[in-house]
Amino acid sequence: MPITITRQDGGLTIALSGELDHHGAREMMAQLDDAIAARLPARLTLDLSGVTFMDSSGIAVLLRAHRQMVHTGGSLRAVNLPAQARRVLDAAGIGRLISLD
Repeated sequence: MPITITRQDGGLTIALSGELDHHGAREMMAQLDDAIAARLPARLTLDLSGVTFMDSSGIAVLLRAHRQMVHTGGSLRAVNLPAQARRVLDAAGIGRLISLD
């Protein structure tokens, strides 16, 4: 599952694509872990416009990124949520922890 990383103004945008399910979650977590640890952004934006499917494993990916950003004193937001991913995140109440735009 490929990611695209863009850095600007002290922040980092990572575009995710493909299916965020149990098959791809572990690889996605590793890629996000590496990107965050290497760059230590003050703000992380996850662009989900390329996500074609999300289940509870996708929630775990976002929560792990959130924990890393809290640990480093940064913030996280998710943008460009496809309708299916939005329904999954809303049902889980993720918007109480992570800004969903």
